[in-house]
Amino acid sequence: MKQFPLKLVSRRMLAPSVGHYVFLRDDGEPLDYIPGQFIQIHFQYADGTATKRSYSLATIHDHALGPGEEVEIAVSYVPGGAATALFEGLNEGDPVLASGPFGRFCLMPGDANRRYLLIGTGTGVTPYRAMLPQLQTLIRERGIQVVLLFGARTPDELLYGDEFRAFADREPNFRFVPCFSRELPEQPHADVRHGYVQQFLDEFAPDANGDIAYLCGNPNMVDACFEALKGHGLPVPQIRREKYISSK
Repeated sequence: MKQFPLKLVSRRMLAPSVGHYVFLRDDGEPLDYIPGQFIQIHFQYADGTATKRSYSLATIHDHALGPGEEVEIAVSYVPGGAATALFEGLNEGDPVLASGPFGRFCLMPGDANRRYLLIGTGTGVTPYRAMLPQLQTLIRERGIQVVLLFGARTPDELLYGDEFRAFADREPNFRFVPCFSRELPEQPHADVRHGYVQQFLDEFAPDANGDIAYLCGNPNMVDACFEALKGHGLPVPQIRREKYISSK
């Protein structure tokens, strides 16, 4: 597995405990990827043991223009976490080692569905941000519908929420449905829901004949939605899953 250097370009806070990091590949090579894939960041524990963490690529890149160089990821801070210490200690220009991209949590070229149900919690929404240009093309070319159900506890934790809302405002075929489990925004949009994402699946009438679903984030949410979608008759190949387990 070939590792390559990344250099930190910028970072900002997306939520009280989530940072958005922008890197450039630092060896002169491009980093091409399929939206939905992830990279691994390699580092060492204090005792020198090698370890790594996986991060979905949040980069928005038009692949028609060729491979990109930027690498954008969302990092959840875990109190006392070794990876958290690494990322919190990074300054602009600092290097990290990475490998990848990996994974098959991607929109498939042969898909002939009428609608994508994209369901995520926390940083599990990251791959859907990277998919936005692809989704826009599919809306234009195939007239697909897209529903993004995104679970967060509070409005502060709605990662990339302004970007998803702006995209939904531009694209009538894209619905952005934030589900807040704890508190609602002061002036909620009509598509805002109060509760957990799995409580609102029925409202969108999942349909085996027209839907492909993506589930990414909290393992309990992924399992609950997987069972609910099977209950609606979706065959397992039409339910694509990626679980996020936070580790120290």
